[in-house]
Amino acid sequence: MLLYSALLLIGFLMLFKSADQFVIGSVATAKNLHISPMLIGLTVVALGTSAPEIFVAAAASLRGEPELAVGNAIGSNIANMGMVLGLTAILVPLPFRPQMLKKDLPIMIFVTLCAGVALYDLKLGIFDGLLLLIGLSLFLGRIALEHRKEQTLNLPELEEVPEMSVTRSFITLTISLLFLLISAELLVYSVIGIASRLGISELIIGLTVIAIGTSLPELVVSITSALKGQTDMAIGNILGSNIFNMLAVLAIPSFLAPNMIEPEVLYRDYAVMLGMTLAITLFAYGMSSRARITRIEGSLLLAIWCIYILTLYYSASTGNPITLPL
Repeated sequence: MLLYSALLLIGFLMLFKSADQFVIGSVATAKNLHISPMLIGLTVVALGTSAPEIFVAAAASLRGEPELAVGNAIGSNIANMGMVLGLTAILVPLPFRPQMLKKDLPIMIFVTLCAGVALYDLKLGIFDGLLLLIGLSLFLGRIALEHRKEQTLNLPELEEVPEMSVTRSFITLTISLLFLLISAELLVYSVIGIASRLGISELIIGLTVIAIGTSLPELVVSITSALKGQTDMAIGNILGSNIFNMLAVLAIPSFLAPNMIEPEVLYRDYAVMLGMTLAITLFAYGMSSRARITRIEGSLLLAIWCIYILTLYYSASTGNPITLPL
C-alpha cells in the first residue's frame, strides 16, 4: 500500500511537470514551423487546460478501466466547481463579466447537458464520442472566429514560452510527451493497486484522488489569479477546464474502451455535477443584481463538494451507493 501511494505521488509530480513542458514544447515547435498564432493559441487552450486528465483517461482506457477515465472527467468538474471555485470565492468574491454570462457560462451548461445525453443510456460508445468531439470542434471553432481579427488569442501563457531552436523544441516536445505517457501509466497502475488493496472500485478513486489531484493546478491558478485581482482568469480557468473535460476527456473512453457504465455514474456523480452547474448559474443570473459568486455562495459550493466526498466514502465503506433521481 505504501509503495502504491508513493508511486501515486511521483506520478502526479511527473504529470504536472511534463504537462507544462509539453505545452511549451508544442508552442515552440509550432512557432518554428511557422504555424499561425491562432492555431498556437488554440493549442495552449486545448492542451494547457486538460492535458493531465486527457493522458490519464487515455492510459486508463487502454488498460481496460473506462470507469477510472469517466470518474476522472466528472470528478474533476465537481472538484473544480466545489473545491476550486468555492475556496477561491471565499478568499475573493468572483464577479462574472457580461461575456461570461452571454457565452461562456451558457456553453458550459449546454456541454454539461450534452454529457448527460451521452451517459443517459448507461453506455459510452463511439457514437457518444463522435458527438462530444463534434462539440469540441465547434467550441474551438468559436474561439478561432472570435479572435480572427487579432490573429492571436493574447494568452499570458504564450509570453512565457522561451525562444527555442528547432532541435531543442522537438526534443522538449518528445521527452515531455514520453514522460506524460509514463506518468499517466504510473498513476493508473498505482490507483488500480490502491483500489485493489482497499477493496473499492476504480470509479471511486477516479472521482476522488485522481480528480482532486488533476484539479490542483486549477486551484493554484484560480487562487493566485484572484488574489492578484485577475478574477476573470480565475473563473474562465474553471469554465474552460470543465468544458474540455466533458468534450475531450469524456470522449476518450468512448473511443478507446466503449463499455457500459455503472448506474451511480449517472444518478449520483453526474447528478451532483449538474446540480452544481445549475447552482453556479443561479448565482450568476438570479441571486442578486450583481452577477458574482460571493463568499457565502463559495462556502455553499465547498460544503456541497465536501458532502459529496463524504458520500463517496460512505458508499465505498458500506458498498451501498447513494443516488439521486434524474
